[in-house]
Amino acid sequence: MTWTFPLARLALLPPLRAAALAFCVVLAGCESRAPIVIGLAGPFSEPRGESMKLAAQLAVNEINAAGGILGRRLALEALDDSAQTARAMAVATLLYDDRRVVAVIGHLTSGAAIAAADVYNAGRNPVVALSPSASNPDLTGVGRYTFRLCATDLAHGTTLARFATTRLGARRAAIIYLNDDYGRGILGTFADEFRRLDGTIVAMDPVLPGAEDITPYLDFIQHDSRAQVLMVAGDREMASLVLRLARARGLTLPIIGGDGLAGIEAEGALANGVYLTANYLPDLPGARNAAFLRAYGAANGGQRPDHRGAGTYDAVYLLADAIRVAGARRSAIRDALAQVGHARAAFNGVTGRITFDGRGDVPDKTVLVGVVRDGHIVPAGNP
Repeated sequence: MTWTFPLARLALLPPLRAAALAFCVVLAGCESRAPIVIGLAGPFSEPRGESMKLAAQLAVNEINAAGGILGRRLALEALDDSAQTARAMAVATLLYDDRRVVAVIGHLTSGAAIAAADVYNAGRNPVVALSPSASNPDLTGVGRYTFRLCATDLAHGTTLARFATTRLGARRAAIIYLNDDYGRGILGTFADEFRRLDGTIVAMDPVLPGAEDITPYLDFIQHDSRAQVLMVAGDREMASLVLRLARARGLTLPIIGGDGLAGIEAEGALANGVYLTANYLPDLPGARNAAFLRAYGAANGGQRPDHRGAGTYDAVYLLADAIRVAGARRSAIRDALAQVGHARAAFNGVTGRITFDGRGDVPDKTVLVGVVRDGHIVPAGNP
């Protein structure tokens, strides 16, 4: 609501009161034109965070070029959480305390999102945090103001296990997993489903973040020779290490992994044939995705977005839609999001159809399987 006061009547007031009221009129006008600020939290010094930031800025630029939201421009307040829980909580506190911030997109990683949720859901003025890619099931239901746009590890792990058994014909799997929230999460769901499908886990070995030598694990897998597939439950950095060392030893097992492997295609020919799950693939059909690919490439030197960028792009537009409907108050945005797919229509974004359940998840989200071919991830077909 815009508050107005007849400026001509200022002359009838005492000088000090007139000056104070004039200042309030000007201030109210400035606030009504101030940008609507959305927080953005992720590891922006890393490639996975860069994709998030580039996509968010693209969406903001498009919305502002089309006239903004409710007559106001949209702006980002981006803070780097380094994908670390302590830093994520500090970033969340800064965004929470910033009264300009009406909602947050983030955090990118599960550990950071779970840690920050305690901040965003607390106090008298909680703020929505909408993660594009935090997939750990432990994020489910942590607070009324916590939402995510991706399927959980429960879906990624089971999809990967079914793909390994039905499409690759594997009955024995070796697993190397990153010993963090993400690695352990997707490891557990993959192993449970693989065993349910009568598969056998012949090796299960942990790797600490930043490790540079996993040769004992690979030597065992090679000499044991029972494994028919190698499952890498970790991130791109770890997968690149596994891939280089495995291929150098002549270990030609199919390598599969979750969405954390996104970006492995940058390894070039070495990564050909690697399978990974995804909430989004650039080759998805549809006019909206095609327009997104063109715009993202034009703005970023021909780059193609990954699932983190695509999810962030959808998150900006989803929040913009909620603000148009309900206004820019934090609680109103939360209520508008919770109604998506229920009291309000489902949101159709570049990552597909989005509806939220009562715990902030997207239960109908399809998990895709991609395969690296000539530097690109293309659909491999689902089980």
